[in-house]
Amino acid sequence: MIPRLAHPASVEAIPAGFVEHLIEAGFRGDIETGAASRTVYSTDNSIYQVEPQAILFPRDAADLKIMACLVSDPAYRHVVIAPRGGGTGTNGQSLTHGIVVDCSRHMNRILEIDPVRRIARVEAGVVKDQLNRALKPHGLFFAPELSTSNRATIGGMISTDACGQGSCLYGKTSNHVLALRVVLTDGTDFWSRPLARGGVDEVLARDDRIGHVYRTVERITREKQARIGEVFPNLNRYMTGYDLAHVRRDDGVFDLNAILCGSEGTLALIAEAEVNLLPIPAETALINIRYNDFNAALEDARNLVALKVASVETVDEKVLGLAKGDIVWNAISRFFPEDAAGSANGINIVEVLADDGPSLDLKVSQVIAALESLENVNRLGHTIARGHDEAEAIWAMRKRAVGLLGNVDGAVRPVPFVEDTAVPPENLAAYIRQFRALLDGFGLSYGMFGHVDAGVLHVRPALDLVRPDHVPLVRQISDAVVALTRKHGGVLWGEHGKGVRSEYVPEFFGDLYPCLQEIKRAFDPENRLNPGKIASGNDTPLMKIDDVPLRGEFDRVIGDELRSHFDNAAYCNGNGACFDFNETSPMCPSYKATGDRRQSPKGRASLMREWLRLLGEKGTDPRQAAARVRRAGVLRSLPQRLLNSLNPANASDFSHEVKAAMDSCLSCKACTGQCPVKVSVPAFRSKFLEVYHGRYLRPLKDPLVASIEELLPWFARVRPLYNLVASTRLGHMATRLFGLTALPPMPALSLAREARRMGVAVARAEDLGRLTPEERRSIVVFVVDAFTAHFDPDVALAAIRLARKLGFEPLLAGPHVNGKALHVHGYLARFEASAQRTARGLQEIADLGIPLVGLDPSMTLAFRSEYRTLPGTPLKAVVSLPQEWLASILPAAAIKPVSSTKTFRLIAHCTEKTNAAASMGAWTSIFRRLGVDLSLAETGCCGMAGTFGHETRNRGLSEQLYALSWKPVIDGQLESDVVMATGYSCRSQVKTIDRLAVPHPLQILETLVS
Repeated sequence: MIPRLAHPASVEAIPAGFVEHLIEAGFRGDIETGAASRTVYSTDNSIYQVEPQAILFPRDAADLKIMACLVSDPAYRHVVIAPRGGGTGTNGQSLTHGIVVDCSRHMNRILEIDPVRRIARVEAGVVKDQLNRALKPHGLFFAPELSTSNRATIGGMISTDACGQGSCLYGKTSNHVLALRVVLTDGTDFWSRPLARGGVDEVLARDDRIGHVYRTVERITREKQARIGEVFPNLNRYMTGYDLAHVRRDDGVFDLNAILCGSEGTLALIAEAEVNLLPIPAETALINIRYNDFNAALEDARNLVALKVASVETVDEKVLGLAKGDIVWNAISRFFPEDAAGSANGINIVEVLADDGPSLDLKVSQVIAALESLENVNRLGHTIARGHDEAEAIWAMRKRAVGLLGNVDGAVRPVPFVEDTAVPPENLAAYIRQFRALLDGFGLSYGMFGHVDAGVLHVRPALDLVRPDHVPLVRQISDAVVALTRKHGGVLWGEHGKGVRSEYVPEFFGDLYPCLQEIKRAFDPENRLNPGKIASGNDTPLMKIDDVPLRGEFDRVIGDELRSHFDNAAYCNGNGACFDFNETSPMCPSYKATGDRRQSPKGRASLMREWLRLLGEKGTDPRQAAARVRRAGVLRSLPQRLLNSLNPANASDFSHEVKAAMDSCLSCKACTGQCPVKVSVPAFRSKFLEVYHGRYLRPLKDPLVASIEELLPWFARVRPLYNLVASTRLGHMATRLFGLTALPPMPALSLAREARRMGVAVARAEDLGRLTPEERRSIVVFVVDAFTAHFDPDVALAAIRLARKLGFEPLLAGPHVNGKALHVHGYLARFEASAQRTARGLQEIADLGIPLVGLDPSMTLAFRSEYRTLPGTPLKAVVSLPQEWLASILPAAAIKPVSSTKTFRLIAHCTEKTNAAASMGAWTSIFRRLGVDLSLAETGCCGMAGTFGHETRNRGLSEQLYALSWKPVIDGQLESDVVMATGYSCRSQVKTIDRLAVPHPLQILETLVS
């Protein structure tokens, strides 16, 4: 049995009375001081781990002012704060032992869009893609591109002066900032705008903090102008933060925002921003060039840049290989075909933009002609992607490159700490050759990709920082790369900010560094804002890369075996793909609905890591604890679990905080399919629940929900009584006592009875084995799950009729327990026992060469995930999704196209979309074979997710998720529309909330096939 786990208090507890005084002062935002929140906010996308004292979530600029004023109180002179946006920084920019200020939860409003002046005003927590979605109807966009655009906040982009692909054309974030509303540590609320000479004189005369700031910056940039020109490199990716070189513009304007952009929260808190907007390019194309050598791609990039294209991006063979196993590959594989010599060892992606089609064609032909005139024996060929949709699909792969580098087997994985160096583009190839030689000298593997047009290449050496012998390599490699960038006229931090790497700032700035310190003191006299980063205004030392705790130090006690056993939880690299703001994206519905980082895959993985670490410190192996739970059994362990649950001393058990985060997981597996590192929350959640409930009692609903497949046949025998419970107010009151709600009624139609009437037999391996191979080729076995069989038998009957129309003899798999509900709720011993029985039966049929076809995506895909890892007898056979089977047989089927005036739309199950992405196109091809156009609706999770939405505690969240993306599609359908859904739970949710019966696509296909 696991012990009670006490999470240690943060290094320095939050001062007594601080939270109370904050509330008394009128702070309206959220305040979190619990161990779970501190754990989740102790990491970002870097190799470091620093636990904060608390996390504040302000609601508006007024909250920022209240907070700043309180921090300036002498009673709290030791309190420091660090702002945080999307939390995807690769260098610990937002990590702090103080208080984190997160504007992403509430300060995420788009305040104004002026399409005439091409200006938008937004709060700091607005996500870049969120803004661009709002701008699209106006034909405008916010230009700075970056790989984390679906979760990067505008405030975070400003704080790191972010940019990425296309920076040579569009510049950095600072090039698009018109004005910043900032709050200083004394509570000053100020709009920083570029000022002409008269405006500067007026501000210089002010007798307050703002006047002092302007006087300091004006004097330094005037007196040190020549030296600034010498120190700051002439690069597209010049030094971010405290940018003295761009304060005094050529047009005579004085722009303090050059100092603020890239300052990483060390000078002020950003509340709002005014940004300029650009027209969306009318036409776009990507020329995808393949090479047999990555160095050849780098060398050729110089030729491509000279062609004045919009951008040139490079990806090496490691990233390309990882992309082939990712969810994005199906949409782009045709653009990267296999060559006679094998796979490409590097690619260049060349972007071409134009105002109209003919101009685009001309530009593309000019680039192709130039390529053909510049012979390169290492160039294997090229493809062209035209239009925004095709281009976006390829850019999606490029954006996922950072996360994909973490998706490798084993403990040694590419990690960020020298991954954003910038050198003059003409020096890039020589620089990278020496960089590679450096890493080769250490015997390390690595992945590379980047913006070769800007001279930036992302390089991640593969290390396991749990290993003591790998830890010193961070210092050795960093020092060597600093020297290498200086040698080639570049900088260490071309894109991802300084953060923990600030120790190199004095060396880079030289005799200008005291000027940076003076600016820091002018803005933040007491060094309260993100101290230790970029410049120190007092005797507080700058952070050093080997003085900040590494994640690996915390993971060392866990050990490699446990790290690998718990489904990549410990390998979550903080990339934050699970923070996707888009309501129509299936990724992590619980985070979308709550905005709570604890209820995201990254948050749950962080909590799991900490839980494993605390167990390790106690000398407890959770695998052994799980084994003891199984041996003890439910009844024998009941008294002890009851005592543990009632014992007040256990109230502070950290396991409860982990459990709370796991409870809101829908087990939809979107993280499994969409996380670049393949963190699988449902998998490690079930293992956690098994151990947790070996110590504490389960809620009453758990045994009922987990046993639902075994109970449904009994409910069917007393169907009127069951429906009385499911359909009456008194019945609802009774089920709520057990924590259940929204139970679907059971129809009078019986699948078993109708199948017998139709002459459909139950498939038995011994009977099928007596048939000839020719006879077996005409058979298909439908593996009907218990929910479809008992609540929606029409779907199974439609599948039977459709199969017969297509010339097949349909059979039904015998009664079986899929066990998904058992697995979801952590009844792993029971799951394994029932799943092994089911697997044996299905395997016997599959071994005869007979196709197995499931009907519900979630239940069917369990055969490909949970069943593949079964101890003893894992299922090797493939149980196909309906569209996979139909796509394989329709080319040979004699069917006639139909004519229809209806519009057909399909809403796919989120597990299906993310874990069987390649099958989505099969639905459109199947309907096209019948002469019908089918569109796939853009939706996220319906909120039901198997039994999740039937649990009382989850019902509010379930309905909230339905409203996010499903309800607009359902409400927007016309009488001529046919909207279909593949998931049983999804159709049940629509029926429960909107009282509409949405058909399965098999039901529609059966009516279309004559």
